[in-house]
Amino acid sequence: MFPVKAACFGRWVAVTALICGVLAIVPRATDAQARNSSGASAATASEEPMVIDQVWQRASAKYDEARAAILEGVDRKGREGPFRPDWESLERYEVPEWYKDAKFGIFIHWGVYSVPAFGNEWYPRNMYREESDEYKHHIATYGAVDKFGYKDFVPLFKAERFDPGAWARLFKEAGAKYVVPVAEHHDGFAMYDSDLSDWTAAKMGPHRDVIGELAKAVRTAGLHFGASSHRVEHNFFLGVGRRIASDINDPKYAAFYGPAHNWMEAKQGTPLTNDFTFVSAAWTADWLARSSEIVEKYHPDIMYFDWWIGQAAVRADLTRFAAFYYNTSLEYGDHVGVINYKDYAIEEHSAVLDLERGQLAEIRPLYWQTDTSVSNKSWGYIKDDTFKTAQFVVQQLIDIVSKNGNLLLNIGPRSDGTIPEEVQAVLRDVGSWLKVNGEAIYGTRPWNSFGEGPTKVRAGSFHDTDTAGYTAQDFRFTVKGKTLYAMELGWPSGGQAVVRSLGSSAMNGQTIGSVVLLGSDAKVAFEQQADGLRIQLPAEAPGKYAYAFRIVFDGAAP
Repeated sequence: MFPVKAACFGRWVAVTALICGVLAIVPRATDAQARNSSGASAATASEEPMVIDQVWQRASAKYDEARAAILEGVDRKGREGPFRPDWESLERYEVPEWYKDAKFGIFIHWGVYSVPAFGNEWYPRNMYREESDEYKHHIATYGAVDKFGYKDFVPLFKAERFDPGAWARLFKEAGAKYVVPVAEHHDGFAMYDSDLSDWTAAKMGPHRDVIGELAKAVRTAGLHFGASSHRVEHNFFLGVGRRIASDINDPKYAAFYGPAHNWMEAKQGTPLTNDFTFVSAAWTADWLARSSEIVEKYHPDIMYFDWWIGQAAVRADLTRFAAFYYNTSLEYGDHVGVINYKDYAIEEHSAVLDLERGQLAEIRPLYWQTDTSVSNKSWGYIKDDTFKTAQFVVQQLIDIVSKNGNLLLNIGPRSDGTIPEEVQAVLRDVGSWLKVNGEAIYGTRPWNSFGEGPTKVRAGSFHDTDTAGYTAQDFRFTVKGKTLYAMELGWPSGGQAVVRSLGSSAMNGQTIGSVVLLGSDAKVAFEQQADGLRIQLPAEAPGKYAYAFRIVFDGAAP
């Protein structure tokens, strides 16, 4: 019931003891003799979880001392700053102003999964599911999964055209203020120069510290740098490969494929406290060490985590990480770091909530973020993807910012390191809009109302494409100091914009002194009537997608 950790990480004694300490049971500690008798790739799903976990622990034991050193530093830093590893301390966290001002960032899913470029970035898992299209594609293209497994894609991932400087310039041209590449996805392949693994982009495949090079280029371009770790999900991600003859079962590759436990998935729509997947203390300690290593090596301004950090077995080490990261970030910068979390993973005052492919219906008092992808089918590159339009991205950005949030827009580069031309075009188009209208976005805060109009956002994750198209009657508001911005999400056909929320009746007699249409040299006439602010528009729209009005009330300096 209570596994006991040995002094050195990874050398675990599988002991279950009664509370009084008089009885101990030591489960079998072999490396799966039954497996070896029928071949290294034979199915192992029926083996005890602790035995499976011990195979991974022994395969990772060469890094015991390095992990232990990092964890010692984690706990030391958790005692030396303003934050402690408990939620009462962490809930005093305040989101830094730079992040609230930034509004728009770039997310990057790039890894070994971009080599097969089929299905989506969950190819590493789905290629071992016999009922999946990925499995059928894999068998037809590469052969049996016990002969050609996911590991065999690593030498094909060469990144030979990766140019971090060109990427950073593109992201800046797009108007992004921060960049968050995935340092490690669920597949377990580190895109950075880890001292805790052999399976890294610095030691295999590209033989480059991808994250390190990108961090330098992004900061040179004047942008903030973050990192994303999906490492914790690797605990179960490849577990489906244990149900069939595959290389997942071979102890020789356990250091890469991880414990690969059976995912006892929580029911849809329930918190992760309902997830009963086997998670060892060895695994959460390894996750903590590897996450902290990213912080120590690259000093990210943001640490993004996927949903599974909320799994009950992870939460204790999650508080250790948060205290370590926040305290450490204050040592290498003038602001505390940002942790992005999903669902119920973190006490909501202690970090920044992230909604995957979703929005909110109203203003959220606590700061938040949406992450979505410019591609529709996958987060990573696939060959037959479709893409969102720049209009979609701009209008979504406006809605999110009006409700006290940021937009983190994902791209998926090809395995050679090039960014698809369709994606580049969307990013540049968004950047062109922001060059004209950015003052209504960057550095703003929500008004007393997010907006008006007939189009209603379907709130929640995975609904961002369910919202009907916006119209010229849809407005979103932001403020900066005493200046109000009203952004119209379409160009009216009658030559007049009508903002109902700014009528004299709605404003209790507060009058408007000036109205400027951003991007236009024309002086616009306006009249504040009881039923709305009526603005006469020039014959030609100053751009496309959405139109921002700078509004200053009488008696207020712009």
